[in-house]
Amino acid sequence: MWQSLTQRELHWRVLSLALPMVISNITVPLLGVVDAAVIGHLDHAWYLGGVAVGSTMINVTFWLLGFLRMATTGFTAQAYGASDNRELAATFVRGASLAGLLAVLLIALHVPILEGVMHFSDASAEVKHYASQYFSIRIFSAPATLMNLVIMGWLLGAQNARQPMWLLIVVNSANIVLDLLFVVGLDMKVEGAAAASVAADYLGLMLGLYFVKGIWQSRQLPTVRSVFERGLTGMSRLLKLNRDIFLRSLSLQLAFTFMTFQGATLGDDIVAANAVLMSFLMLISFAMDGFAYAMEAMVGRAIGAQSKSALLVSLIGSTFWSLVICLAITLAFGVAGRHIIALISDIEAVRDQAARYLPWLVAMPLVSMWCFLLDGIFIGATRGKDMRNGMFVATAGFFVAWWLAQDWGNHALWLAMLTFMALRGLSLAVCFVYHWRRDSFFDVTH
Repeated sequence: MWQSLTQRELHWRVLSLALPMVISNITVPLLGVVDAAVIGHLDHAWYLGGVAVGSTMINVTFWLLGFLRMATTGFTAQAYGASDNRELAATFVRGASLAGLLAVLLIALHVPILEGVMHFSDASAEVKHYASQYFSIRIFSAPATLMNLVIMGWLLGAQNARQPMWLLIVVNSANIVLDLLFVVGLDMKVEGAAAASVAADYLGLMLGLYFVKGIWQSRQLPTVRSVFERGLTGMSRLLKLNRDIFLRSLSLQLAFTFMTFQGATLGDDIVAANAVLMSFLMLISFAMDGFAYAMEAMVGRAIGAQSKSALLVSLIGSTFWSLVICLAITLAFGVAGRHIIALISDIEAVRDQAARYLPWLVAMPLVSMWCFLLDGIFIGATRGKDMRNGMFVATAGFFVAWWLAQDWGNHALWLAMLTFMALRGLSLAVCFVYHWRRDSFFDVTH
């Protein structure tokens, strides 16, 4: 099967799915930079602090509900591979229904959620006030944000990466423009920053529904009404997969949150240096997420078509390009890492600390690429239980590694993170070999 690497069509299929998502991911940190620049130029620091706290609360909330995109991608890709138009339509309707229900719950419960978080926050009264103001406005973007997750997952599952790319680019670009208009032009301060995000999300929803309508009509899918009339069979399977991915995401968030808070106990320079190096880790994530998305779509399609050869070819193509990208990132970090650090911070103490721990980041791409790729495989195969259990193992390994090496200070945290990434990949690799030998990847009734 390795001769498939000589096939131009395979490389085109992988890159046509992966590169649009990598490109669109670039707009995410750009939005964060503009947000910070716009709010950071107001006359008090508590505005920026309020937006930082409020946006973190919103982003974590929506990120934990990212299972809406992942599950939708897997089920849609399988229906697409099986040429099952009714299931293709039903997958979208099920995901949209669940997104709508969760959005209503978030809006209904946002006051106690906000009060609970603020109760445990040590921020100043002013920061708490503006964080609450930001959160209370942004939460009303929940219907659009969660629906956009479903739309992105559905489009990717239908082997279309360009439209999700444009969806993300339009949402983030509109957010930047509206940020400038509302905050700078209309002097709406924190309320303006929140309102800009809400308006951009709903603009993205309209564009996303337009994209869905185009595919719906071109494939002559059943009407939404007919899907409801026949009943949303398969909802229990969707809920089970979403539960497993949610628990996986919660464990992932636990590891990263611990790293941030434990780093804070080691001094301000360490915190700042870790923040610089975490931006390196985000770069790896942005690059590898695109190939994970491609893997999800191709694996789900192969499983839907019940084609082991197509599945193997998809794995070979995605692994090849992931390896190329990760080798390039490793080389860049090894050769130019100190120069990249200097571009991010001009504080000498922070630069020195970041350079001290840079070798951990040089090793990170080649260690972590496997967990991204295998995540893509198991999402495409809709095997959330394996992903959940693998993440539990990796999270336990993270804390054990830190505890055993905690006398090493910040090195212990980076050892724990490297161990975490390695165990994520290793645990899923064991599951992959097990399913591959038993041909159980093609059992879509699990």
